Amino acid sequence: MSVIWHQQKIQLRTRSRGFHLITDEITSQLEKLSNIRVGLAHVHILHTSASLTLNENADPTVREDLETYFTRSVPEDASLYQHTMEGPDDMTSHIKTSILGSSLTIPISNGRFALGTWQGITLCEHRNRGRSRTVIVTLNGTD
Repeated sequence: MSVIWHQQKIQLRTRSRGFHLITDEITSQLEKLSNIRVGLAHVHILHTSASLTLNENADPTVREDLETYFTRSVPEDASLYQHTMEGPDDMTSHIKTSILGSSLTIPISNGRFALGTWQGITLCEHRNRGRSRTVIVTLNGTD
């Protein structure tokens, strides 16, 4: 049994504003995931206007409802914020990222993410005009 450390940047495709499942996009690019019998994956997004969360992976209305909730909870009213250099979604994107978070830690079991039946990694794109996003994944475990 040996200890495995692997770190990899993954470029995600551009998506529109909203909540998007990215589990398959990440796992399909992780070369060393299948080599780990027991371990942890740390997934971190390298942006301040997008975030990550673990949530429902089956019913897309959950992701639509999350977008509705955050749009209502953090309104794009420029009169409320000082930091609007990049538009009305500038500060609101940072607030949503602070609430949801930029990192996830996921157990690895037998070469796969050990997620619940209905769990998936969700990219939360908070900008009105989505852009390509980068995540860095650090894997640690034993073979």
